[in-house]
Amino acid sequence: MKRIGILGGTFNPVHNGHLAVAQTAFEKLRLTKVIFVPAKLPVHKAPENVVAPAKRLKMVELAIQPYDHFVASDIEISRKGKSYSIETVQEFRKQYAKDKLYFIIGTDSSLKLHTWKRIDELVKMVSFVCINRPGNPPSATEQSCRHIKMPALDISSSMIRARIAKGLPVGFLLPKAVEEYIRKKKIYRSTQ
Repeated sequence: MKRIGILGGTFNPVHNGHLAVAQTAFEKLRLTKVIFVPAKLPVHKAPENVVAPAKRLKMVELAIQPYDHFVASDIEISRKGKSYSIETVQEFRKQYAKDKLYFIIGTDSSLKLHTWKRIDELVKMVSFVCINRPGNPPSATEQSCRHIKMPALDISSSMIRARIAKGLPVGFLLPKAVEEYIRKKKIYRSTQ
C-alpha cells in the first residue's frame, strides 16, 4: 500500500515554504509521493489577485522538478467551474483505491475545515495532516487532524507578490526556476 500526500493550494506563487511543508510531510509520514494540486478558482480567496491557472501550474512544475517524490496535478485546473476538495479526493480515491491518502493543510486552513463542502464525507476518505505554521498555533478543536511541527518558515505568497510589485528581490523565498519564470512572464508586476 502506497502512502500518498495531497497538497492543494492556490500556489500564487509556489514558494520555499510550500516545498518545506511537502518535504516535512513526506519525511514524517513516510509518504511515497506528494501531489501538488493547484486550484483553478480558489473558493476561499478573491479571484482578481490570482494569476491564470496554467501559469501557476507551470510554476509548481518548475519548483518541484528537482524532487522525484513530488508531482504536479492539473486535476482541479482541468475541471469546469469551481473546484472543491471533496471532488478532487473522490477522483484520487478512484486512482489510488488501495492506497492511504493524506490531505496536507496548514493550521490556518484546519480552523476552517467545518466550512468545507461535504467535510463529513471528506474526513472518511482521507487523513488530514495539519502542518503547524508560524503564527497559527494548533487548536484543540482540530480533532480530525494529525499535527506535524515544522521549522518556522514565515513565507507567504502575498509577501512575495508585494515584493515583486515593489521591485524587491525574492530569490531567497522561492526556487530559482520559479523566480526566472515570473521575471520572464512579467507576473505580479504592479502594472499587470
